[in-house]
Amino acid sequence: MRGFTQGLIPLLGLAGIALAARAEEARFPVLALNAEMPAFELPGVDGKIHRSTDWETSKVLVVIFTCNHCPTAQLYEGRIKALAAECEPRGITVVAIQPNNPQAIRLDELGYTDVSDSFDEMKIRAAYRHFNFPYLYDGDTQQVAKAFGPSATPHAFVFDSRRRLRYEGRIDNSVRENLVTRHDLREAINAVLLGRPVIVPRTPSIGCSTKWAYKEADRKAEEERLAQEPVSVTEIQAADLEKVRQNPGGKITLVSFWATWCGPCVDEMPALRKTWEMYRHRPFNFVTVSVNYPDERKGVMRVLEEQHMSGRNLLFGAKDTYGLMRVFDPDWDASVPYNAIVGIDGSIAAKLQGTFDILTLRRRILANLPDDDYIGQRAYWSNAPK
Repeated sequence: MRGFTQGLIPLLGLAGIALAARAEEARFPVLALNAEMPAFELPGVDGKIHRSTDWETSKVLVVIFTCNHCPTAQLYEGRIKALAAECEPRGITVVAIQPNNPQAIRLDELGYTDVSDSFDEMKIRAAYRHFNFPYLYDGDTQQVAKAFGPSATPHAFVFDSRRRLRYEGRIDNSVRENLVTRHDLREAINAVLLGRPVIVPRTPSIGCSTKWAYKEADRKAEEERLAQEPVSVTEIQAADLEKVRQNPGGKITLVSFWATWCGPCVDEMPALRKTWEMYRHRPFNFVTVSVNYPDERKGVMRVLEEQHMSGRNLLFGAKDTYGLMRVFDPDWDASVPYNAIVGIDGSIAAKLQGTFDILTLRRRILANLPDDDYIGQRAYWSNAPK
């Protein structure tokens, strides 16, 4: 199988996955070896329009289809940057193309990322991770992706000076960089540069499957399901809030304190709800706590329903507002909004008081999530970009 689709295994089983993969490759087949490179003209995150003819003098042209949201693609970002830096002085060009249609990506496929795959979000990722290669967008029409046929992200294509395809497939043989024993892409580039045949011209490429536009139906089905989830609120006392702070259960928890009379609190709810919907299938909990008085429950419910906050919602059940706040965080100055990420051990791993940047919050969540199902992700989000 050339790629994987997040969450598909429990739905289809192994046989279903094989059928889905074959159907996808049949729909948009991978470019044949020795085929001429398809021409393209795409916008880049640098604000320029890039054409395939821009690199006519390059001895070798490497086109890598990659994206923002895929955890595999993320772990290859540093390797692509290193490759681009090594290739430039050798007269070799490395170009990255984002093939996914953003409307075809479900929220539960965004569990390992701060942003999705829209053009604006590509600009955010490229700036955050200091990309040193052209990063081009093909997500609206996907015409270039259909011509190349990338099955997953990342998926590399190597063209010689005549722009004939000499290699397509993986970058190397392990997502975990410390386990790499074969640098397939580099070996292919070197062979082409020396005019030699590529010993292994095609390899499988593991990663998130390409999000073709026809998958938008899956996203809409997910949205309809989420819209049907009920909204409720539960009054809590000091002992209940202390348990929230202790955070039993083996997951990190984002606790968001708010009030109906706090405009910024209500304004941030859509972004917080989306964040919960992105990460909820990981070891992550989300709790909202209204600091309103218990006799204001009706107004609290109105806001929660308007914002469709279907997660766990709590309301101070006593009128000792300051006492309850001290139970959760003695250092809290009592202003809202106040968001805290509580670690598995009950310590506050991060807190954002007042208005905040949602990307900063998501990156802190990702940096604190247990690295139990995709080793390397926590390090990716914990290490400052270089």
